Parts: sequence; C-alpha cells; structure tokens
Amino acid sequence: MFATYLIGLREGLEATLVVSILVAFLVKSQRRDRLPQVWAGVGLAVALSVFFGWLIEYTSTSLLARSEDRELFEAVTSVAAVVFVTWMIFWMRKAARTIAGELRGKLSEALAVGSLAVLGMSFLAVIREGLETALIFYSAAQSAAGGAGRGALLALIGGIATSVVIGFLLYKSALKINLSKFFTWTGALLILVAAGIFKYGVHDFQEAGVLPGLSQHAFDISSVLDPSTWYAALLGGMFNITATPSVLEMVAWVAYAVPVLLLFLRKPAAPAKPAVPAKPAAATPEPAATDTSSDPTTATDDAPTSAPQSA
Repeated sequence: MFATYLIGLREGLEATLVVSILVAFLVKSQRRDRLPQVWAGVGLAVALSVFFGWLIEYTSTSLLARSEDRELFEAVTSVAAVVFVTWMIFWMRKAARTIAGELRGKLSEALAVGSLAVLGMSFLAVIREGLETALIFYSAAQSAAGGAGRGALLALIGGIATSVVIGFLLYKSALKINLSKFFTWTGALLILVAAGIFKYGVHDFQEAGVLPGLSQHAFDISSVLDPSTWYAALLGGMFNITATPSVLEMVAWVAYAVPVLLLFLRKPAAPAKPAVPAKPAAATPEPAATDTSSDPTTATDDAPTSAPQSA
C-alpha cells in the first residue's frame, strides 16, 4: 500500500503542479473565461486514465484465459512500467526548471487559436501523468500482492488526494516545501519500487516459460524473512524483496537499481561560467540601468508557477 501511495503522491503532485501553472497563468492574464476549458481538459484526461487502468485490469483478468498468457501480459506491462518510471524521473529532474515557461508558452498559443485548443492543451499536459499512473499502479500492485486489490487502490487514491491538497496549498501560498528535495527523495524511492517491479517482470517471464531458471534460487532466507511478519510484508510490498528469489530475478534487481540510483543521485555538473572579456583602458561610462520592476514581463511568478522551477 505504501508503494502505491507513493506513486499516487508523486504522479499526482506533478499533475497538480501542471494544472496550477495553467490556472495561475489564466488568472494573471485576466482570461478566467478559459478556465472551464482547462478543467474540461483535465477532467477528460482523468477519465481516460481511469479507463486505461480498468482496461489493463480487464485484459489481464477477463480476456486472457491461459495462465501463461496472463503471466506474459503482466511481464510486458511490468517492463513498460519500469521504462516509464525511469523516463519520468529523469525527465522531471531535467525539465523542472523550464516546464513552467514551456506550459505558459503553449497556453498562450492555444489562447490565440480558441477554446478547443485550450482544452486540448490542458488535456495533453495531464494525460501523460494519468496514463503513467495507471500503468505503474497496476504493475506495482501486481508485484506486491498479485493483484490490484482494494487496499492498493485506496492507497493510490489517498496519495493523489494528498498531492491535490499540497498543490492547492502551494497555489494559495499557504505552504512552502522544498520541491527539489521532495522529488529527489520520492524519485530515489520510486527507483527501488521500479527495481522490484522489474524483478517481478522477470519472474513472470520465467513463469511464462520465456526465461529459464525459475527453480534456481539465489538464496533462501525464509528463516530470517518470515512472509507472515509485518516487515516481510513491507519489504515485499514496497521493493518486492522475497525470501527465495531466483538468480535471474536478483541479477535483474541489482542490474537496474544500482546504476540507475547512482545516476539519479549524482549531482549534475555545474555549467561552465562564460569568460569575461577584459575592459578596454579608456572605457566609455555605461548608462545607468533602467528599472524594469514595473515591466509585467519581468514580474515574479506566483507560488504554483515557480514551484516546479525549484524542483
């Protein structure tokens, strides 16, 4: 449940920050008349994401009759979820400082076109997060408990609800959090969750007969990691750590978790400072700088628009 709560919190906060940027831009631009189109696009994206999640679950439980086919389907969705998680984490770290400006630019273009363009722009800005959430949630729930049960679904909804509350408080400037640290910590935890999903995908490939070595166990710590204990349930549900994994499962877990985590936690290199040209001996006095504080193009963004930039 904690893994799915974390997924809902992380993905939900990203989507909430995107929506808050769009809403704040329209309010600041005196274009409140376009807010219904933004909310309509957001609602459509949420509805399509829920339908996508239901379709994945329905395909696994109702359309696939053979157990081998279900195992293969779950393996493929697990690998796809790992790819999406990895891409999302690194993309967010790279694009966090520019996403607000890009969204405002796209929304400005959409406003010039018309209401349908605004609806479509807000839909596209949110649908990626929604589809990712549905796919990652399904794979995480499968790897943790063999199915997307009621508890996992409630945890996901709780994470999304928490993210909406945080986003609203940020929008109202009633809450200040270090989003850079937040996305760093949640990103690191999600990498470990993704490693568990990848391990589960390899296990499903072995169950389906695509990969060998299902009975070749890397170790057996059943005497230490009793499946009936709370800590075994926590480790299994969060990171898919089991007492008797196969050799190939552990190779997959380590091969993904170690390099990806190191790359993610590595501090990016500081940009090189441009060389300052030497001033000529008899330099002409420079004119006094013009005060641009009253220029609306240099006005400081409000809380929700600047929040993603701090990530």
